[in-house]
This record gives sequence, structure tokens and C-alpha cells, in this order.
Amino acid sequence: MVTRPRALMAQWTTAVPVAAVVLLVLVWGRDLPGVVVALATVVLAGAVLAAVHHAEVVAHRVGEPFGSLVLAVAVTIIEVALIVTLMADGGDKSSTLARDTVFAAVMITCNGVVGVSLLVASLRHRTAVFNPEGTGAALATVATLATLSLVLPTFTTSKPGPEFSTVQLTFAALSSLVLYGLFIATLTVRHRDYFLPVTRQGHAITAEDHADAPSTRTALISLGLLGLALIGVVGLAKGVSPTIEDGVEAAGLPHAVVGVIIALLVLLPETIAALRAARRDRVQTSLNLALGSSMASIGLTIPAVALASVWLSGPLVLGLSATHMVLLALTVVVASLTVVPGRATPLQGGVHLVLFAAYLELAINP
Repeated sequence: MVTRPRALMAQWTTAVPVAAVVLLVLVWGRDLPGVVVALATVVLAGAVLAAVHHAEVVAHRVGEPFGSLVLAVAVTIIEVALIVTLMADGGDKSSTLARDTVFAAVMITCNGVVGVSLLVASLRHRTAVFNPEGTGAALATVATLATLSLVLPTFTTSKPGPEFSTVQLTFAALSSLVLYGLFIATLTVRHRDYFLPVTRQGHAITAEDHADAPSTRTALISLGLLGLALIGVVGLAKGVSPTIEDGVEAAGLPHAVVGVIIALLVLLPETIAALRAARRDRVQTSLNLALGSSMASIGLTIPAVALASVWLSGPLVLGLSATHMVLLALTVVVASLTVVPGRATPLQGGVHLVLFAAYLELAINP
């Protein structure tokens, strides 16, 4: 009786990523009728769930914190490729695309994913417990990357408008790569124990005892299917974006709302994986996913668009508006106060979710 559900799970999580990529090839670059958009949305949702399943298989094989790193980096690499592709096709109208996408990722992960993970874990287990050393290091890196890449361009004077000069953009790109590389080394080599889930007594959990780890062959197959599923998620999200744009325009909402919706779709696999970890009282894994995704989004997107700016003709606007800078500063302050104790109550989760709601409200009604 147990074998049959597992067999069914294996079948659909294998078939859906392949179907998503096949559908993506068939619809890429075409105007889609309503029926096809509906089909693409259903397949996209299935690809999200399949991606979460395969990410958990890989994570179980390699262990934490490597598992959360695999999902965060895989999603971000595909997302960066999509951003560069859209910028190459969009001309001047895509000048703020990189900024809007990166900032949306920061607010979704640092407030939305962090907030809902802390809320779920604290409601289910009374308090959410995590390692403040590892989480604090990740938060400091995110704050530094966001400030150097998204805040400073608003105040520099070498070029008019919230843009970097070539030298400044090069420095920001190299700084992003260096900081992200240092974080990866800290996460995986020198201080891996800082990023492991902890018990109620504060001891690191070095192994999961609820099931045997999958074989290397199974993990490699899941890694390949994870890549297919994420390509399908990001590509189909882009494919349904014209329909989203038409709906946003018909509702009289700002065009920036489209970017928020696309970012929410792209980050769904990490969000679901973080929620599942929080329900198992593995809050550190949830925070690794959230802050790791935010960091990867900045640390990989800025160097990529800096390199792409060599052949892109339009301007590259990276500086945030005053409203968004206030939201970013408040997020960093609140997150710092959340991290310091190493445990959180539903109040902290609620505060982050209110900040996320404020971001969404201001995106809809700037």
C-alpha cells in the first residue's frame, strides 16, 4: 500500500518537468490563446511542486546547508538568464527590469518567505529556533549587496539619474561576486555548522533520522529533473506574462505589478520548500533558502547585467526610489532584531509579513 503512492509520486514528478519543457518549447515567443494560457498555468503549478520534491531529494542526499544552496542557485541562474534575455529584447523600456526584479526578490524572500516561515514554525512549535550566527552573517551579506547595488546608484553623480558609471558598475559587479563567493565558502567549508538546523537546546542537527538518504543515482536523476522543472517554471512564467500584463493594465494597476507577480511565480519553489522545512521545525533551513535566494539574486544578477550592458543599447537603472529605500532600510533593521535572539515568536513573523504587505500595497498603489 505504501509502495503504490510512492510509485505514483515518482511517475508524476518525472513526467511534469518533461511536459513543462516540451510545452515551453512549443509556446516560446508566441501569442497564446486563453486555453493555452490556462494549460500553461496548470503545468507551471505542477512544475513548481515537482521542483520542490526533487530539491528535497537532492537536499536529503547532500545534507544541509548544501541542499538549500542547490535550489537557491539553480532558480537564480535561470532567473538571471531570463532577465538578460528580456533586457536584450526590451530596449529602453526594460532599463529598470533588473532593479525591479532584484528588489522584488529581496522583499519577497526577506519579508514574505522569512515571515511566513517564522509564523508557521512558531505557531506549530511555540517558538521558531535557528542559529543567529549563520543567519546574521547571511543577513549582513544581503544588506551590503543590496546597499552597494541598489541604493548607491541613486546618490552617485558620475552619470545623470540613478545609474552607475562604467567603473562604478564594474566595482559593484566584482564586489557582488567576491561577497557571494565568500559567503559560499563560509556556508560550505569553514563554518558549515552555523547554517545547520538546531534543536531546542541550540545543538546543531547534523543528520536527519526520519528516512534513509537516497542513492547517488537517484539524487543525480532528481538534480536533472530539478533543472528541467525550474526551466519550465521560469519559462512558462514568462510565457503567461503577456496575459498578466493585459490583466494588470485592464485593472488600471502600475506596470511594476507585473514584475512582482512574475517574481512570486518564480520564487514559488523556494517558498514551498521553506514552508515544509518550517513545519518540520527546521527553521534554519527555511532561513537558508530565503536569505540564500535573496543573496544569489543580487550576487549573480548584478554581474550578469553588468556584463550584458557591454552589448545592450539602453540605459541600466539600478537606483531605488525613496519609498523603496525606506522599505529596504526597515527590512534590514527588523530582520536584525529578529535574528539576534536566535528564536522568534509569531510576533516577529507577523512583523515581516506586514512589511511584505506594505511592499505589495505600495506596488499596487504607489
